[in-house]
Amino acid sequence: MALRFPWETETDPSESPITPAPDMPPRLPKPRGRRPSRAAQMSAPALSTSIWLYHHLTIKGPANDLAAFAAAAQGPGIIPWQIDGTAIEEDIFIRAVSQPGGQRSLTVAGCRILARQFRERIEAREARARDRIGVSRACPFDLQVLVPIPASILSLGHTHPTALSWLAQHWGITDPPRQIVVRPAAGPGRRQKSGHGVIGYGFFTAATSPTAAISTIAQRWPALKFQLLPISTD
Repeated sequence: MALRFPWETETDPSESPITPAPDMPPRLPKPRGRRPSRAAQMSAPALSTSIWLYHHLTIKGPANDLAAFAAAAQGPGIIPWQIDGTAIEEDIFIRAVSQPGGQRSLTVAGCRILARQFRERIEAREARARDRIGVSRACPFDLQVLVPIPASILSLGHTHPTALSWLAQHWGITDPPRQIVVRPAAGPGRRQKSGHGVIGYGFFTAATSPTAAISTIAQRWPALKFQLLPISTD
């Protein structure tokens, strides 16, 4: 097992610019190489993969209400889950020290130092992210701002069954939307009334659609009409 630091592969939240996207997301690259034999396919273990769904959210209504919604929807794009630094450190230590002797280049003490450094980096990154709450408006459609997760749920951590149940019930998804962008060419569709307009967002979600969250948001903004459509990426 090769240990990888999160700061080696994950961009700091303060360094993730939001850029407009086209109406259609780019196609995923096709796999290369020879197709495995049927026997190999049958003997290969099943892999747990997420099905990513791309969505268009289009909102129509009076221009003033649209402008107010667009401003209210902006936020840092951060969910302030409580993290357990002690548990993280212990997990990394066990993963590092349990590697076979021939593959482990660290002593037991070195594994403990690695685990502590890992924990400190994660806690520092979380602290930087939390500092952006109430300040940053980098995310144009922030569900945590529009349908906030209660503090009692945040304190459980994002993997807790009760937290996952709350997300499924109130958001319709158990992971936040990814790659949220404003669609610059949302288009009004049919001709709009005078003083009316349209705004659009595009984003990915894992496995399910955030219909529950959109329903709640629509109830809170009765002057606006919300349309959520999954878009094929094939």
